[in-house]
Amino acid sequence: MRTNMTTATLLVVLCSFHVASGVIHIHQFFHTATSGIPNFPEFLAVGVLDGQRVSQYDSFTKRMVPKEWMANEGDSDHWNFETEIGHFHEARSKFDLDDLTSRFNQTEGVHTWQNVFGCQWDDESNAVDEFDQYGYDGEDFISLDLKNLRYIASNQRAVLTKNNWDNGRVDLDLWKNHYSQYCIEWLKKYVQYGNSTLGRTVSPEVTLFQKDLGVVCHSTGFYPDGVVITWKRDGEDMHKDVNMGETLPNEDGTFQKRAELLVSHEERKKGQFTCEVAHKSGKPIIKTLIVEDGNNLVGIIIGCGVAALVMIGVVVAIAMMKKKGYNKASQSDAGSDSGSDTSAPLQGKEPSVVTAEHGE
Repeated sequence: MRTNMTTATLLVVLCSFHVASGVIHIHQFFHTATSGIPNFPEFLAVGVLDGQRVSQYDSFTKRMVPKEWMANEGDSDHWNFETEIGHFHEARSKFDLDDLTSRFNQTEGVHTWQNVFGCQWDDESNAVDEFDQYGYDGEDFISLDLKNLRYIASNQRAVLTKNNWDNGRVDLDLWKNHYSQYCIEWLKKYVQYGNSTLGRTVSPEVTLFQKDLGVVCHSTGFYPDGVVITWKRDGEDMHKDVNMGETLPNEDGTFQKRAELLVSHEERKKGQFTCEVAHKSGKPIIKTLIVEDGNNLVGIIIGCGVAALVMIGVVVAIAMMKKKGYNKASQSDAGSDSGSDTSAPLQGKEPSVVTAEHGE
């Protein structure tokens, strides 16, 4: 989505930065309803706390399933209650998507209805904030202004929805109560429950690998997600010709990030290039680029390849010789007078093996 959803993404990034300093916590929910996608859930809900996935619900399982680090926390009936909420959001999201595709005469093809909502809490000032935004087919559609209890249409097509939803005052009061009380209450509980997970620090693993047009410094496996990657030449920071990638999540809850330095192979030989990765888990990690001669590497690779082919040829040849020798022996046992011929295939094969080996 191009405007509000982009703002929401920036909000996540900014909040993640503050999380590293232990000040602001954010509890988000990502809901997606789809149509026209075979073998894919028509509804998917994911709960995220401070960048870590807490729970997931989909229209296949019909259950709100917490992550392992959160599964044994909280009230015994809490996740059953969350499952009921998942049922409610699934029905509502499907209804909204059907309503929009019918209104816009788009009942065929692939369509999506997305909702990003949640709350954040500053554990120092105790300030709280809420957000609730919707998108249709990848573009901003409508958002909720909780302070003024009204919806804001992002484009002309959303005006009818805005008017309908603004008239549902009971619904608006319900959402205000949800965000100001329930969301904040459980945000604080989740922060407490996940202290061992959210409060941990994991050092990054840093690797350099060379490409034709540059060198990539890849940092992965770190937590939390705040990391600074700096390329240096002869001790001086480099800002030009550096493509900095985004911080991306790993399956295990850690993060990864990469920075590519655009530098030719010849230029790499003219100075000392280092990549420095700074993370709150410890001292900066410094990797120095070692430039290898590409021609020598190619020669080694080709040499190893030829040697491997020769060894394969030897093995195949020996196998063929044994097979042919066995057949001849069998014929002799059957009564054929070919004892001198039995060794002929072996003698005929040996020179080719030796030649290949010498050729290497």
